[in-house]
Amino acid sequence: MPGGGNFFVTTPIYYVNDAPHLGHAYTTVACDALVRFRRLDGQKVLFTTGTDEHGQKVEKSAQAAGMAPQAFCDKVSRTFRAMNGLLGIDTHDFVRTTDERHIRCATEMWNRFSGNGHGDIYLGKYGYYDSIRDEAPYDESELVNGKAPTGADVEWVEEENYFFRLSAWQDRLLEFYDANPDFIGPAARRNEVVSFVKGGLRDLSISRTSFSWGIPVPNDAKHIMYVWIEALSVYLTGAGYPDVTSEKFHEFWPCDLHMVGKDIIRFHCVYWPAFLMAAGLPVTHRVFGHGWWTVEGQKMSKSLGNFIAPKELVDKYGLDPLRYFMLRELPFGSDGDFSHRAMVNRVNGDLANDLGNLAQRVLSMIQRYCGGTLPAAGALSAADEALLEAARGLLARLREEIAVPAYHHALDHLWAVVSDANRYVDEQAPWTLNKSDPPRRDTVLYVLAETIRHLAILIQPVMPGSAANLLDQLAIPADRRDFADLAAHLIASGTALPKPEGVFPRYLDGADQSPPPLRGRGD
Repeated sequence: MPGGGNFFVTTPIYYVNDAPHLGHAYTTVACDALVRFRRLDGQKVLFTTGTDEHGQKVEKSAQAAGMAPQAFCDKVSRTFRAMNGLLGIDTHDFVRTTDERHIRCATEMWNRFSGNGHGDIYLGKYGYYDSIRDEAPYDESELVNGKAPTGADVEWVEEENYFFRLSAWQDRLLEFYDANPDFIGPAARRNEVVSFVKGGLRDLSISRTSFSWGIPVPNDAKHIMYVWIEALSVYLTGAGYPDVTSEKFHEFWPCDLHMVGKDIIRFHCVYWPAFLMAAGLPVTHRVFGHGWWTVEGQKMSKSLGNFIAPKELVDKYGLDPLRYFMLRELPFGSDGDFSHRAMVNRVNGDLANDLGNLAQRVLSMIQRYCGGTLPAAGALSAADEALLEAARGLLARLREEIAVPAYHHALDHLWAVVSDANRYVDEQAPWTLNKSDPPRRDTVLYVLAETIRHLAILIQPVMPGSAANLLDQLAIPADRRDFADLAAHLIASGTALPKPEGVFPRYLDGADQSPPPLRGRGD
């Protein structure tokens, strides 16, 4: 992965029937951290997100709000743009399915299916149990106590629809999964999808006549495209399709990674690759289905009263602590339960006590003992070399974990070095060396400053604001903060450092926040 190349990652397009919650924030922050990592590692990156604005659920939500569908979509879509700003998301493109460019893309995809000579689209009668909430049809055999497998209400519908001959793609999909074992992640999601396909695929209804809020089917305007066939093509829209001759499409398609919630893994790993193959287009390299944040074991929902808005958490704990918590607390791919106690433990333990305390102690000792000037290192001891080697080995480990992605393991590696550095401070006791051996004191403080530089550069993808604050306090120039600078540009002795300040306030449960007290000696 290191250095160079192109990388295209997408969030799912978020449905506009309601405001964004913690689950939306989780997916988007995970993608943003990946994008920042790749860019810092020398890659050219495209990152798209957006909103899914067609379908019966949106039409009904607009009616309930007393608004026209487009006006309703405009309003709710703005809340997702606002979430991106709130969370510091560095996206390149925000694609809406009501955009004219997307309508052109979806129309071209339909035309490719119908004109490919393979008979992938045909007109027929369809009877099904329809879940408006899930935007998915179900067979009677799939119902659980008269409801969809997700618990959503269903109603019986019969209408004339266009169908995509998905059944014809069963063997080809299984061959594709065998040839591309990393296409679906994590392993549990892959097993789920392969089992589903082996169970037999039925042809897929891809149009509706029972409502009108959608993209018209080419040459048959009484039908609109069903949400999944047009919504999934939004990823192509972000890459510039249908202009397959464009530089953007050439550089970034096929997409490298679709990051999605586990509840929509089937659509992305069964329907989507079949659509792409039928259209004669390269298939996305990977789809990763992460788990859900729950509250007291239940998926977040306004109707259950456990909805958590991202702004509530940013206002309470700060942006970077929230980003850190989301990516550190759970094994990425698994479900996890949100609790304020766990959040406070991460803020006060990992951030304030561990990394924050390390930086403040070291920078304060440089200010006090060295007049605020970064000292020069003398001969290095075995302990010095061990700490520096641990810091220098981080990038290779992080590349492996981010490729999975396994953010929690990447952060485990970073915090192992934070722990090593705090232990090194206590063992070397620079406050004692200040009196007994100033040259040795200078070496210790230099080694620590260089270690903190590595940590600060490497935490940028997860906590960009806090990392920038740390790097500013180390007087690292803005153009010396990429991963290539870790080895090429050691921290320069003789550099004047600004007066240190705390980076990670302790959370004091509603009281005024303040930097953590310095742990141990050296304050």
